[in-house]
Amino acid sequence: MKIELKKEYCVGCGLCEIYCLVAHSSSREVIKAFKGEKEKAESRLFLEIDKPVSFPLQCQHCDDAPCVRGCITGAMYKNQEEITLLDEDKCVSCYTCILECPYGAIQISKKESLLPIKCDLCIGSGGEPYCVNNCPNGALILKGGS
Repeated sequence: MKIELKKEYCVGCGLCEIYCLVAHSSSREVIKAFKGEKEKAESRLFLEIDKPVSFPLQCQHCDDAPCVRGCITGAMYKNQEEITLLDEDKCVSCYTCILECPYGAIQISKKESLLPIKCDLCIGSGGEPYCVNNCPNGALILKGGS
């Protein structure tokens, strides 16, 4: 599975980034995620804006993922649905995954752990990724299979 972008529909509103942060917050509520939670969540996608072009930069869950191949500890892996994920307990923050990603979609967390962060397709949310569900222009579409 991966998220496809219809770049002609993206206006750079930033709601994908906001709702990604909400999806990874403990409350999963907008106001609480931004103002009420002690530990702030982080967005796993990164909005690139260079008017007139804008797009969310996020993991493409590559079939032959360079980040998975390059991970020295096996922390970056593919699950049964072929979603590329990070096992934080195995990660040693060597950042090889960041260097290997051809899209620049893996970033370093701003939290104290400094772990890599990336799109996880909101696994465990029980539905479509929050960015897809909350894009007002339908610029993001979840595609099954890769």
